[in-house]
Amino acid sequence: MNNAEKNKYWIWFTLIEGLKNKTKQELLKKYKTPEKIFNLNKKDLEKIPNIKEKEIERITDKKYKEIINKHIEYMNKQNIQIITIEDKEYPKNLKEIYDYPISLYIKGNKNILNKEQNIGIIGCREHSEYGKKCALYFSYNLAKQNVIITSGLAKGIDSFSHIGTIEAKGQTIAVLGNGLDTIYPKENEKLANKIIENNGAIISEYPIGTKPEKMNFPERNRIISGISKGIIVIEAKKKSGTMLTVDFALEQGKDIYAVPGNINNINSTGTNELIKQGAKLVTHYTEIEI
Repeated sequence: MNNAEKNKYWIWFTLIEGLKNKTKQELLKKYKTPEKIFNLNKKDLEKIPNIKEKEIERITDKKYKEIINKHIEYMNKQNIQIITIEDKEYPKNLKEIYDYPISLYIKGNKNILNKEQNIGIIGCREHSEYGKKCALYFSYNLAKQNVIITSGLAKGIDSFSHIGTIEAKGQTIAVLGNGLDTIYPKENEKLANKIIENNGAIISEYPIGTKPEKMNFPERNRIISGISKGIIVIEAKKKSGTMLTVDFALEQGKDIYAVPGNINNINSTGTNELIKQGAKLVTHYTEIEI
């Protein structure tokens, strides 16, 4: 039995739209396995304290049960696996955060998810040449020290962080805000393939078919910081997705490193403010504690 077929009920559990992670966690604590939840009827679910009517409707909705086999078939063809919270491959660091995903879809090398030396590199999409050079510099040199680099495969700083790692023949993890059947942005399809070819991994908590909706990316960011020991911030506005990732990292007790930027560049306002607030200013890769 292959990975997808063995985990068919976990796949079903991820397909249920609008069911929060905390609700899934509570259901698993009570019923132990998604298979038992799969077999519950409406009356069973109504006995659970604090569960909402809409959640009961979604859990018992037949449409989610009817599409499982299509997902399994696609996953088998595309070499996509699912790692559950019960699997040894599930990232230990991620398991410790408050809102951990109950499972992760993965394409590539699942053995790197638990390596201790893992640093996230994040930053803005509208990068400067300076930001690009910094992302390439830190990712390349840290990868040479066998550090896993985690980022989000977005345009700009994320992309250069993955590229620098690959150039160093290192391993990198890309965390997506959509299903693994889609690479977003589309221009990064070749980069995604290179990540896998170089023994890295592409992961997502979202099932096949999930589009890159705006609301998915803040949730995606908690995984980038959750897997990493610490994060390096390269170019960020004061209000941005990058700074949301910093908030997650702070909540998770991760180390925050900030690369100082040009005071006349709006994309440096966030990083420079982080330094004022106590983030460690870094200008050389040896200053990252790994």
